[in-house]
Amino acid sequence: MNGGWLGSLVQDLRYGARVLRLNAGFTAVAVLSLALGVGANTAIFQLIDAVRLNSIPVKHPEQLATVRIADRHWSSGRFEGRYSQLTDPQWEQIRDHQQGFSSLAAWEPHSFNLAKGGEARYAEGVWVSGQFFEVLQVRALIGRTLTAQDDQRGCGSPPAVLSYSFWQREYGGKAEVVGQTIHLEGHPFEIVGVTPAGFYGIEVGHSYDVAVPLCSEPILRGEDSLMDNRSGWWLVTVGRLKPGWSLAQASAQVNSISSGILQATIPPGYEPGAVKHYLEYRFGAFPAETGFSNLRQTYDDPLSILLAIAGFVLLIACANIANLMLARASAREREITVRLSLGASRWRLVRQLLAESALLAIVGALLGALLAQWLSRFLLASLTTQDSTLFLDLSLDWRILGFTGGIAILTAMFFGLVPALRATGVSPAAVLKATGRGTTGGRERFSLRRALVISQVAFSLVLVFGAVLFARSLGNLLSTDAGFRTSGILEMDVDFSRLGIAPGQRTAFKLALIEHIRAIAGVDGAADASIVPLSGNGWNQNVILAGQVKAAEVTPQFSEISSGYFETMGISMLRGRDFGTGDTATSPKVAIVNEAFVKKILKGAEPIGQRFQIEAFVGQPRPVIEIVGLVKDTKYYDLRDETSPIAYFASAQDAKPDQYDQILIHSTLPLGSLTAALKEVAAHAGPLMSVEFHSMQNSIHDSLIRDRLMATLSGFFGALAALLAVIGLYGVISYSVGQRINEIGIRMALGAQRRDIVGMVLREAGGMLVGGIAAGAGLALLLGKSAEALLYGIKPRDPLTIALSALGLAGVALLASFLPARRASRLDPMAALRDE
Repeated sequence: MNGGWLGSLVQDLRYGARVLRLNAGFTAVAVLSLALGVGANTAIFQLIDAVRLNSIPVKHPEQLATVRIADRHWSSGRFEGRYSQLTDPQWEQIRDHQQGFSSLAAWEPHSFNLAKGGEARYAEGVWVSGQFFEVLQVRALIGRTLTAQDDQRGCGSPPAVLSYSFWQREYGGKAEVVGQTIHLEGHPFEIVGVTPAGFYGIEVGHSYDVAVPLCSEPILRGEDSLMDNRSGWWLVTVGRLKPGWSLAQASAQVNSISSGILQATIPPGYEPGAVKHYLEYRFGAFPAETGFSNLRQTYDDPLSILLAIAGFVLLIACANIANLMLARASAREREITVRLSLGASRWRLVRQLLAESALLAIVGALLGALLAQWLSRFLLASLTTQDSTLFLDLSLDWRILGFTGGIAILTAMFFGLVPALRATGVSPAAVLKATGRGTTGGRERFSLRRALVISQVAFSLVLVFGAVLFARSLGNLLSTDAGFRTSGILEMDVDFSRLGIAPGQRTAFKLALIEHIRAIAGVDGAADASIVPLSGNGWNQNVILAGQVKAAEVTPQFSEISSGYFETMGISMLRGRDFGTGDTATSPKVAIVNEAFVKKILKGAEPIGQRFQIEAFVGQPRPVIEIVGLVKDTKYYDLRDETSPIAYFASAQDAKPDQYDQILIHSTLPLGSLTAALKEVAAHAGPLMSVEFHSMQNSIHDSLIRDRLMATLSGFFGALAALLAVIGLYGVISYSVGQRINEIGIRMALGAQRRDIVGMVLREAGGMLVGGIAAGAGLALLLGKSAEALLYGIKPRDPLTIALSALGLAGVALLASFLPARRASRLDPMAALRDE
């Protein structure tokens, strides 16, 4: 019996393939529509799978967990790295007192400069504690991995482990690499091993190049080391649960030792209020099977919205194919009726028609899967910037294959089942008596086709509305005034730690370097800044105004700058003065504030001459700072921010200058010429000094990648959806005109004018448009709330946007409907009646 069923299925598939081959135009349109819909859905799901669902490439990833503060709603101190969940003292306490993990490790991603001087060249590095590779059960491909013996305090000649891809790229895959030396930040590390090709780290979005032990952090960071800093947040943990221990048990155990750990690691500079907040922390264990990623927070909502948008496109495509199949059913009605009359069962014919739908779905899904591989990699490339190369494992897994297969099955049922049931549900006697039009052209079945078109228009309006929303949001961002010039600004990052300059001479070195840059022909201005605007970095602390004991209600942002900064950046000085040569480390402290500082902190009082202090850690000095200037408001973190209070301090007054600088340069020189001149100045200042360049415009462009992605893809999907809906409307109107040739001929014979016929057809199209637009508008306004967090300067229920979307879609649709209407108005009445 099973063999007969299988033989029947093969026969159905062969017959379906022959029918589809004979209808090449219909097959091509259906397959292409499905490929686009399935490909878009699969590509976006593949990114979601890689970012949110995929397990990291190690043995038994379900056993992995991370220990961190359960709800860190408050924090104070210095934060480094992409995660900064724990301080090193906290990590050591957790390591020594936890009981639920067979092994536990700490790590932090960090970029290491490979160049020995000149322009920097970075490797994606990671500091790891000695048990890191043991926790992950990763063995070396050649050589060995790091062990606990490699990670001892004060390690003098630390080892390094390379990733497979870095080994291939930098060393040509030569086995002799073990024992060689790699220089990181100018310090030598002995290469002891290479990890397998399948292991790229545990951070989603980034692959590692080189791993070094935690004990090397003081060597590489020098005086900026966070190793013993109780308020220095930089580490994240990963551990493997002991056999028999559940995640809940491990979490309860680390929670029970929280008080002891926190008491032992209180930062010495915390105020009593800060200590109280600190001691309220509680540690917990959380799943780490899918690794660690800051991409999830950034792209979780956008990818979910894009998947929903792509799903709408697929629904519209399926509705189009269902309409086409309903039209084909009318042409095949007599064939199906004859077969029913000869004894074929209805289920047998439905199964045969579904076989055609299944073939279309399978071919469309296969082409869509191939398209998805290209599209997902294109999307990943579009998310990669000059300063951040993203890495995602986009290999196929069971989830992706299951998703694509599920889409194929669902789409086949969606666009195939109803037409099949309609085609086989007719009365043979009625069909054999009917005229050439067939009963499938009746009112009931045509109403189904109209309903499909109305649904297409509704879904299309949702997507067009979304596209216009995201496009207008991006336009608002691009037109936002940052408060300073963005064109012609180059950021030059300087690292002169290898020059060994004493702290007391660093300020003079920085100022001299800036003067040499200003002397370059074609440079209009240069100044340094501790915080580069719109970089995403920031510095804020509470301030206490003169005569008060409590901090101001609003916390301002800070930046240290040199004289000439405002002129370089094109920021208007409203009152007072710029910093000058008289502002030194030994002179009274001064500051320049912006308008928001005056409004929100000084409550509108005259700023010049006002004094304040910065609320510092216990035991640290609080010098009085006098305001000497007022400047225009500017954006601080990014373009989306509302203007915040900013206080600028003179970098020449920094009592503890570091060994790094960020110099902003305004010039009209070509970028290549400018960077060449800057490299020459840097080489003259110190051959071992490292430099790196960033264009302000490129940095701003990169900061808007998520917004560009949403605007571009939603625009593409919106246009595709509108095209499919218009094709569906055109098909239904053309079919309607074909069915009403006799009626049109009679109307024209009785004196109807061409414009009357055109109006009649357009009214029919307009009815479907109005129904679809009404339903789509309601759905768009309902779903728009989900995109609110991604929009800027526009509300998700903006009436102008919904009106523009509806008018645009209606205009294109009516234009498409005008073509069959015009063709109908040119019919010869006598010919139409004679044909009938």
